[in-house]
Order: sequence, then structure tokens, then C-alpha cells
Amino acid sequence: MNITVAKTAGFCFGVDRAVKMVESLLAEGKKVCTLGPLIHNPGFIADLQKRGVVIASSPEEIPSACTLVIRTHGVSRDVRVKIDTIGCEIVDATCPFVKKIQQIADRETAGGAIALIAGDPLHPEVVGIRSYCHGLSYVCSNFEEFRQVFDKLQSNPGKNIILVSQTTFSVSEYEKYINYVKLHCTNVQIFATICNATSNRQSEALALSLEKDAMIIVGGRNSSNTRKLYEVCRANCPSYLVESAAELKPEWFVGCRHVGITAGASTPDSIIKEVRITMSENTVGVSAENLENETEKTAPETEQTAEPVAEAAPAAEVKSTDEMAFADALEESLKSMNSDQKVVGTVMSIQPNEIQVDIGRKQTGYIPIEEYSSDPTADPAKELKVGDEIHAIIMKTNDAEGTVMLSKRRYDASKYWDTVVAAYESKEILEGKVTEVLQKGVIVHYNGIRVFIPASQSSVPRSGNLETLKDQVVSFRIIDIDSRRRRAVGSIKSVADERRAALAEQFWADAFVGKKLTGTVKNLTTFAAFVDLGGAEGMIHRSELSWRRIKHPSDVVNVGDTVEVTIKSLDPEKKKVSLSYRKIEDNPWEILKRDYPVDSVVDVKIVGLTDFGAFAQIFPGMDGLIHISQIADRRIAKPSDVLSVDDTVKVKITGIDFDKKRISLSIRALLDEEKKEEKDEEVTPVEEDSKPVPIEEYAAAAAAEETAEDAE
Repeated sequence: MNITVAKTAGFCFGVDRAVKMVESLLAEGKKVCTLGPLIHNPGFIADLQKRGVVIASSPEEIPSACTLVIRTHGVSRDVRVKIDTIGCEIVDATCPFVKKIQQIADRETAGGAIALIAGDPLHPEVVGIRSYCHGLSYVCSNFEEFRQVFDKLQSNPGKNIILVSQTTFSVSEYEKYINYVKLHCTNVQIFATICNATSNRQSEALALSLEKDAMIIVGGRNSSNTRKLYEVCRANCPSYLVESAAELKPEWFVGCRHVGITAGASTPDSIIKEVRITMSENTVGVSAENLENETEKTAPETEQTAEPVAEAAPAAEVKSTDEMAFADALEESLKSMNSDQKVVGTVMSIQPNEIQVDIGRKQTGYIPIEEYSSDPTADPAKELKVGDEIHAIIMKTNDAEGTVMLSKRRYDASKYWDTVVAAYESKEILEGKVTEVLQKGVIVHYNGIRVFIPASQSSVPRSGNLETLKDQVVSFRIIDIDSRRRRAVGSIKSVADERRAALAEQFWADAFVGKKLTGTVKNLTTFAAFVDLGGAEGMIHRSELSWRRIKHPSDVVNVGDTVEVTIKSLDPEKKKVSLSYRKIEDNPWEILKRDYPVDSVVDVKIVGLTDFGAFAQIFPGMDGLIHISQIADRRIAKPSDVLSVDDTVKVKITGIDFDKKRISLSIRALLDEEKKEEKDEEVTPVEEDSKPVPIEEYAAAAAAEETAEDAE
């Protein structure tokens, strides 16, 4: 069965922009709240909720101290006024196309025009648009409603009319509105407000549905644009709307050779990929005949066209009887495969959609691009060249067309499956590349085998982002296999935990006080930085981060920094490690001893004033005291009569007490020396109460100053 995925399927610009905004806020560690679901996709919204995003249904439910994200549909004018008064941080993710319609409605109706809005009256986008209208406005969800309203307005002329539409409204339906207006009136302002992405998506869905045997539409059932795609497709071929791959039913594809897939603007790429892969894996070789043999129920032709939108397949029915029957049939076909079904060919050409292979038969062999590898990032144009030998499995022979469809992907899976089974039994550690990120885990590609790693086994914290694993080569262990369906479940966490335990044992065996280590800052609190040492976690108290006083550890280090530390103390029983980041050579007292001996003359900055003197900074982290008697060559009432904070003055270091950590400074000593030089005579003795004060006499005062600084 040939599967074509629409080029426009998946996130539109507005949705992609909104999702990236929320992802960015979560990455910053912020508490995020959205007013209503961010987008109309239940699976994606459930994933956001698991990651801590709160969904409030009204402004009153918005939690405090959060970042509020206004969703893509926008909000009404009165709701915007309410949330602006809450006081929380607001991030506006309203789609720019929606904002454009709001502005049109506001501007045009302010002058008295009546607004006609094509759309769903209960849709949040339409509710928001209508709130910006001044005076009369009407919402019409179908052409008959529109015709009645328009005719009524025309019977009472005199008012200007504007016509706008919901961004995701049906293109063909809106064209009916426009044609009717042009036929009956010439003074109506018509605005083209259907989003380009919506228009292109519907056009492509129409084209695909006209040439395919069936269409699968992927998206939320409450998504307006998804339902429009379903309505476009169902008019031309059997069409089915699903929210996830679990809802696919094999009987839908009986007799289908060409099937198309499209998706709503709120559908993540991961879900589209999962649907495509599931269809590819579970429908190869399926025909009406083997369906009857394998299952008791064959889908009647009438059921194919029945509307499947209203109800989804329950989660408990993921492994349905039909799916199991097809899996069994595929498994048996692989088991019984003989050498005629496995071929070795030569690459003849490499095209964007297929690889042509000479298999030594009259038929032309080809490998569809989706059958080349289970790794979605694999590029045959880069990995192969004409003339290369390639192994594959024959999937289908078409004698009428003279072609043979091959699969290298299934050959690889068959070849390496025994390796996976052996690794499961021996608990061997394997390595593979993370190629896909799903809602509930990631896919690791190992020698053609897709191994599913649940989020709980990924080693990423519950609050973390699985996207960080994308394209990473990881070590994992197989923890469960389903031989019947050839599916494997792995665990990155078990390998990481095992290695961490070994590192921890080695750490405590080698650790000693004074040992220098290199680690990574993992977390910061108000009082300390916590460092991953590879096998243990150590704490650097704020006082051990710097020789100078700091208010917060972030003044020195940040999360993610690589730091060199020294073990200060160890507690093997409680597994606690205290570290120091301070270096001996940076000790300000060592710098003072080396560069600022007694009698040095230096420029200092006044940093504090008291009744008994002034504190001055010699260099960052080192302060000294200029006693009131040493500020001037005359008696002064208080230091502030002469000095001010932030003044820069020249002083002489007159005393250093390294034991008590005290430094005496003097301005007067320099003034006296200047006078002596000028007069060239002996300086008159100073009065007793103006002599330099010994360092011991202001020790208590300096201690009081430090206590005040700590309190600040």
C-alpha cells in the first residue's frame, strides 16, 4: 500500500509559535498557566499537563505567581481586561492572523458598520473576534444561516457591512458567502481572513482525496480545522478522523492501494509519524481474502463511509483482535520466508521517493523511501551510491506492471531481531541513536530495530524535556520484548543508575579531605550551590564560594558551570560532601600581605561612616578603618563633616593585625608628613585624645560593623 503524507500536514505557523513560547518558558523553569487549552489536541495538552502546565477555564482560576500564556485563539476583550488586573506575567501567543481579524472588527465597527462573521459561534476564536465588535454583529456557521441574515440586513439598507471569517473556516463555504454578497450587494467590505495555511491545507487535502482510495485525517476531534479537512476529504473517498495511531483499524485499508494522510494545524509531527509508521507496519500484504481468514469480522463497504468521528477507540483496545491478527500474519510470513523472498541486489538509481534495485529478475525492483530504514533521519542519497550491494525482502510482486516492491527496513529488522532477543536475555548494554520523540517516550534506532524507551525509563526528570535526547547516542538495556510483534522496550535509566552506582562506590573509595575535583553545578539555593561530582553530589556553602561577601550563589556560579573544587569535609554514613570553591591564592589577606605592607600609601573608597570613624575599601573584599582622630589634622565633631560614602581618598596603612583581621588606616599621617616637608621642622606633638588609636581599641566597633553588613 502506497502512503502519501500531505506536505502541509501538522503545526501551522501560529501553533508552532505558541508551542515554542510555552516550551521556552518551561525550559526557564517558570510555572506556566494557559487560559483554556493552548491548542486543540488532547494528547499534546495531556503531555503539557504532565509537565506542570496548568489549564485555567476562567481568569478566576489562574494561580498566583505564574506566567499566563494567552492561547492561539486569543481571548475576548473583557477577559483581557480581567487578566491585565491580575498582576501576573502575561505572554501573548495569539495567532497574528487572529489578531488581524480582531483589529479589523474593532476598527471597522467603531464607525458603525455591522459585522458578519463566518465561523462557529461557540469557537473561542470567534467569541474573541465578536467581543471586539462595536454594535451589531452576526455569526453564521453555514451558507443558509448567512443568506437569511444577509437578506434581512439588505431589507433595511443604510448600514455599512463588513464580512470576515474564522481563520480555519472552510474555503469553499466562504467562497459561497462571497459570491452571494457580490451578486446582491456592492457596498460590503469583504476581508480575506482565512489563514493561508488553512487554505493550502484544505486545497492539498482536496487534491489527495480525489486520487486516493482512502484518507486518514489526524487531529483533535474538537479542532475546527481538522474537522474541515475531514469534511473536504469524505466528499471524495472513504475518510477517517483519528487522534492517534491507536485508533487505526486494519479493515479500513482492505483493497486500498493508495492512501493519503493529512493532519490539522494542532497535530504534532510525532503523532503524524506514528500514524504513518503504524499504517506501514500493519497493512503490508493485507487483502480482503486474508482478512477473512485471520479475523471473523470483515468491514462492509458501507462501514468504510460511515462517519467515524464521534467516538474514539478506547485505550484498552489498543491491541485489538484485528491488529493482533495482522501482527501474527506478518510474523508468520517472516518466519516462513525462504531464500527466494530475501534478495541481494545492486543499486541502480536513487530517487527522492524510491531506490531502484537490480535483483537479477525480469521485474524492476524498487524500495520506497519509507521502506529504506526505520531511522527517519536516514538519507539514502548520502548513505548509498549507484553500484552498491543492498539486502532486502520482497514485499509485493506486480507482474502486470513488471515491478517488485522491496523493503530494506524489514530485512534489517529480521536480521537483527535475534540480537535484540539475546541482549534481553543477557541484559547486555546496547547503544543506539534517539531518532524520534513521542508523547510518552522516545524511539531509539538500533541496527534497524525501533526500540521504545518510556519516559519513565529515559533518565530525563519528570519535569524535564524529552527533546533533549533527540539525535543523541544513548546506552540502554532491553527490559521487555514482544517476539510475536517484534517490538522491544528499553531503559536508558537502568544503565545510567547502574553506572552512577559504580561511580559512587569509586568516589567514596578514593575521596579524602583536601582532594581537588571537577564537577558541574546542578542546582542553586539561597545558601549554597550543589555540584555533581560524578558519583556523588557535593555542597558549596555560600561562604565557601568567594572570599568576598555575596548575597546569592548566582553572584559567583550558574547552573551548568564546570567548577574546580576542594573537598572540605566528608560524611560517608550520610553520604554528604562539603566543598570549597575558594582558592588560597585569592585569599584577600594573602593579597594584603603580599601587595600592601604596613606604611603603604594607597587610594581607598569610603564605604561606611560611623561616629568613631570611616570604613574604607582597599580592594574588593578588604576594608580598613580610618579612626576619627586620623581623618584630619584638626579636631572634628564627626567623620561626615569631612568624608562622604563613595569618596576616594589617599591613606597610609598604619597597622595590620592578621590574627584579629583588623587594618588601621590614616589620612592624618600623610597630612603630617606633608607639613613636615613644607616646614622642614619637627611636628608639634598632638594632644592625647588625637593620637592614633591602637588597633585593639576599635576591634569591637569593627565587629559591630560586620554584623550590620551581615544583617543587611
